Amino acid sequence: MEGAVGFADPPDHTRMRRVVARAFSARALRALRDHAQDVMDRLLDRLEQHGPPADLMALVNRPFPLAMVSELMGVPEGDQPLMAQWSDTIISAGAGRDSSERAKGEMARYFTELIGRSHGTGKEFLAAVLADAIDEDTLDEQEAVGLAVLIQIGGAHAVRNNSANMVYALLTHPEHLARLRADPALLPQAVDELLRYIPHRNAVGLSRIALEDVEVGGVRIPAGDAVYVSYLTANRDPDVFADPGTLDFDRGYNPHVAFGHGPHFCPGSALARIESEILLSTLWTRFPDLRIAVPDEEIRWQRGALIRGPETLPVTW
Repeated sequence: MEGAVGFADPPDHTRMRRVVARAFSARALRALRDHAQDVMDRLLDRLEQHGPPADLMALVNRPFPLAMVSELMGVPEGDQPLMAQWSDTIISAGAGRDSSERAKGEMARYFTELIGRSHGTGKEFLAAVLADAIDEDTLDEQEAVGLAVLIQIGGAHAVRNNSANMVYALLTHPEHLARLRADPALLPQAVDELLRYIPHRNAVGLSRIALEDVEVGGVRIPAGDAVYVSYLTANRDPDVFADPGTLDFDRGYNPHVAFGHGPHFCPGSALARIESEILLSTLWTRFPDLRIAVPDEEIRWQRGALIRGPETLPVTW
């Protein structure tokens, strides 16, 4: 799709990335943090009203990042179910190409209209930022819509699965959870270590194309060859991380690549960290006795190559 910044090279990548960065200013992130806490409080109220046992994925981990990325984009709350439906269809391995392309087209039309209504509003949500970029001739409409679709899908699905994996990891590492609850100041460092430790994909992900002949680790890669880079292996590299297979909240130097690296480093990483920290801290403040409600083998996991995370996460308290 036009505007898929993850597949672009400089100078186009640099141009598009600078536009997106406007929506992640320090002021915008402060407002999003406040909104994230409000959303999480409401979701946990609903979880409490539901009572145990409950599916944490359905009641918290799915709706929370969807609400946050929709707020970032300027998507009204009433349209969030549409966003969820389209995103799930686009990213699902079992939906079929026709259904996926149809959902992608519907989402693109939605954002074309939203961006069109956002010209000259002076707002800081991303649809307005993209509209301003069109007016400045920094982006064309196709690029703006492509960016909107990419960020809406990625912002909802990445945090949904990452945060669920973090909850599962803590529930199955009770000594780490106890320490985190005893020392809340450890949370940012713990989130970084969870990002390093947990494999967030079932496979290596998308390929890159070598632009020239290159040799890496004694292996010659000809120009034009597809290259799959395993960030999962990088995050467990024993030359970089001492005892890499251990979850260690005291790990000081932690140059993990869960958000990528270099020019393609995820522009939404700060928001993703905010969401993860608020979810984990508030969840165990409200539900100190939270635990998995079923035997481990009964938890169903997603099987797609690009996504790793539980389909359901039954909990009780």
